[in-house]
Amino acid sequence: MISRRTMLQTASCGFGFLSLKALLQQSAAASPAAATPIQTRAKRIIFLCMSGGPAQMDTFDYKPQTGNKRHPGSVFEFKQRGESGLWVSELMPETAKHADRLCVINGMYCDTGNHAQSFLQLHTGEKLRKRPCMGSWISYGLGSENADLPSFVSLNAAKPSVYSSEFLPTRFAGTPIGTNGEDMSQATIRDISGSHLPPQAKRRQLDFVQSMNRAHLSNRDGDATLEGVIESMELAFRMQITAPHLLDLSNETDATLRRYRVGKKLSVGTCRPTDFGRQCLLARRLAEAGVRFIEVNHGGWDQHKNHRRDLKANCETVDAPIAALLEDLAARGLLEDTLLVWGGEFGRPGLVPEDGKDETGHNHKGFTFWLAGGGVKQGHIHGRTSETGDRAVEGKVHFRDLHATILHLMGLEHDRLTYVHGGRTHRLTGPEEANVVNEILA
Repeated sequence: MISRRTMLQTASCGFGFLSLKALLQQSAAASPAAATPIQTRAKRIIFLCMSGGPAQMDTFDYKPQTGNKRHPGSVFEFKQRGESGLWVSELMPETAKHADRLCVINGMYCDTGNHAQSFLQLHTGEKLRKRPCMGSWISYGLGSENADLPSFVSLNAAKPSVYSSEFLPTRFAGTPIGTNGEDMSQATIRDISGSHLPPQAKRRQLDFVQSMNRAHLSNRDGDATLEGVIESMELAFRMQITAPHLLDLSNETDATLRRYRVGKKLSVGTCRPTDFGRQCLLARRLAEAGVRFIEVNHGGWDQHKNHRRDLKANCETVDAPIAALLEDLAARGLLEDTLLVWGGEFGRPGLVPEDGKDETGHNHKGFTFWLAGGGVKQGHIHGRTSETGDRAVEGKVHFRDLHATILHLMGLEHDRLTYVHGGRTHRLTGPEEANVVNEILA
């Protein structure tokens, strides 16, 4: 398969950056400007999506209590970790061991404090209308490293918007494995195997069906949906051999399963029971196999009441598996070209201890993400929120800037990665200004 990067470089020789459909048909360009090759730092992404809004002041953005009766602050103990001295909460003791690998962005902000709109903006760049998600844009831009596997996989997917390709060709949509709250030990790629026919007969059957599909396509020039069906059927056939082995953890050692806490589930308050460790281990295996974009989802961070109890349970669920993932990627030489991204759709305001309450709200004006590997600085903090943590005041990074930076690390220019749909040129970062956060690049 010709990668999208190869297509981009070919298009830059006088034709500009063409959309895939336009490039294949040698029709109009999606952008008139030539694309400038940029350094590729990451080959793949693992997005650790914490749905619901993690409380930044009790995880990675330390705000000491001051004695001011109306001054929110961190209600859990923090310590400076590693040689870098990054502040990390007591709730993340295993992740804290990798503090010198983290690049913490404490100046994140977005447009709205509503879950649905902000979650959509995090994934697609658009808060109101359905658009292709980040994984689909990257798959469209770069193609697949492994022709026998999808380029984009979503584990424990919360909703279709997480893996939708929308108006991009359907072959760039994510492949969901498990849905939010499902027992991940039973989750698989649906209809991936069957014993009703031997492999040779399946191939002959598919060839017959595909011959009819291609004949139909010859009379429907440029039907991207039908093209996607043809390619998806071929990929599905190849995946019947590769995917089942990849999802089978029986060849992993007991020590590995324990490090990832595979099989351990917690259900406290708003926290949904989930085998998050299995997701992280599958993410490592998918990354090793050449999947370009892997989203690992963990819900239940929408903690209004019982803040301390539920946040502690959530952190206990994700902490050790994330640390194991960081450890394994580094040990296998994958971390340097694998970008990890951790965060949710917004953050939380701090508690006011004197109120005697244990509940928080939403805060979209200042919250935290962290990145690791893939060409970002290690043991680094970028940005700052106010003393009360209510808003970003330095080094502000909007979701658009985060998207632009992620694309840049993958060797793509956000304003060149475009697609024409409905008479308009679209991109992940939208029509508004977006900037690569150069300060966090290694």
